[in-house]
Amino acid sequence: MARVTTEIRDHVAHVTLTRGEKMNGVDGAMAEAIVAAGEALCDNADIRAVVLSGEGRAFCAGLDVASFAALAGGDPEAAIMPRLEGKNTNLYQEVALVWRRVPVPVIAALHGVVFGAGLQLASGADLRVAHPETRLSVMEMKWGLVPDMGGMVLMPRLMRSDVIRRLTYTGEEVTADQALGWGMVSEIADDPLERARQMAELIAKKSPSAIRAAKRLIAVAEGDAGEDAVLLAESREQADLIGKPHQMEVIAANMARRDPKFT
Repeated sequence: MARVTTEIRDHVAHVTLTRGEKMNGVDGAMAEAIVAAGEALCDNADIRAVVLSGEGRAFCAGLDVASFAALAGGDPEAAIMPRLEGKNTNLYQEVALVWRRVPVPVIAALHGVVFGAGLQLASGADLRVAHPETRLSVMEMKWGLVPDMGGMVLMPRLMRSDVIRRLTYTGEEVTADQALGWGMVSEIADDPLERARQMAELIAKKSPSAIRAAKRLIAVAEGDAGEDAVLLAESREQADLIGKPHQMEVIAANMARRDPKFT
């Protein structure tokens, strides 16, 4: 059975975790399917935004419990330490980090529980919209483990150090309201999937080249490149946009008070 589906409508890719009967728990097949879905979108020039969601009662309840048994019964070193070809990540780290490489904004719609692997997956998105009753947790400590799916790359960009430490050390669950205050989610909505779709549709109406440039530029600004490199990246991205077809269409549409039409 497919673990993930992707449907592209009006330049928006709708990626859905489809293991609802297991609360979208991440096993090896699910990890491979999530990464494959993200990688397929990395080279898709037609998309302008992505909505990431989970079917059933939860966005993602974390790593499938059976996966713990498999790791404990095998050689953890052999399963975790090898890097994927051409990358500095393993398969499970790519589950979250592949969404940072998707060149357009990724919006995660969260509901039910967002635990462990699910929280790290959501952290890979650009934006996170949560239902008011969503519960979130850095769950790994419950199982005597630490976050190891890219969480320590992603969470420091969202939360203060003391919040990350508290959640990692305790493994406690937090509410959507707490998560909003701590930067774990971007906003709360009664229908997070519909709200995510609305945001994606709004983004899809903007200049495709400017949106992609903005995501690249933000990634540089969030990294360790230094002030000079960020300023140079600002100038480079802007110079590549000014006067080009997409920007000229935006100007024409604004002057004519109509929606832009990009080719």
